[in-house]
Amino acid sequence: MSPLKTYILILIATLIALFLIKQLDIFYPISVTNRAVSAELSVVGEGKVDVVPDTANVQAGITAEDKTVQEVEGKINEINNKIVSALERLGIDKKDIKTSNYSINPSYDFTPNGRNNISGYTGNASLVITVRKQELVSQVITAATEAGANQVYNSGFTVDDPSKYREEARNKAIQNAKEQAQKLSKELGIKLGRVVNIVESTPGPDRIVPFLRSEAGLGGAPDLQPGSQTITSVVTLYFEKH
Repeated sequence: MSPLKTYILILIATLIALFLIKQLDIFYPISVTNRAVSAELSVVGEGKVDVVPDTANVQAGITAEDKTVQEVEGKINEINNKIVSALERLGIDKKDIKTSNYSINPSYDFTPNGRNNISGYTGNASLVITVRKQELVSQVITAATEAGANQVYNSGFTVDDPSKYREEARNKAIQNAKEQAQKLSKELGIKLGRVVNIVESTPGPDRIVPFLRSEAGLGGAPDLQPGSQTITSVVTLYFEKH
């Protein structure tokens, strides 16, 4: 074939290709992707450890009212100091007693003419008490209320150092994932290799177990039981798949 005929055929093929691209609305360049099939098998395992809480958190609230800010402040401080002294006599370390949420706000009289007059002030404060001896919890609540606290709220038992129990839960979760992986490999007829990655779900905040009150304590000081707390770990293991 002569060079002229070859040139004409190439030109015709190019024109046809350009015509098809325009008519079919094909974008250039055209990319072709080849997604490789994953060579890993991921399995989720869960481990749980039931723990008896070893620490109690008690929040005692103080509320006071009077005509001036100074008078309200004086009442709150007086009650606060009485509570702290009573707790120290029980052996509670001062570093485990923290005053928080201290506030004083005006109270208003609403009049028909729309003018709101300040009639006095109301103050609030909270003492957060960490009790490291469970046998003292009931005495702490009684001492705080007798010294002037008029509220006890958001209180309960917790685990002071959950890290060692989380490690135990994690080991159980890993073992659980391995057992499930072995069952899956048999059912699917595949051979698993080494673990190439592990991901642990972020545990939620350690919850406070509410106080459980037994019938024995209804006649006097509250008889409070710690109950139990479950610490959970969830892991995902990634196995090589052959």
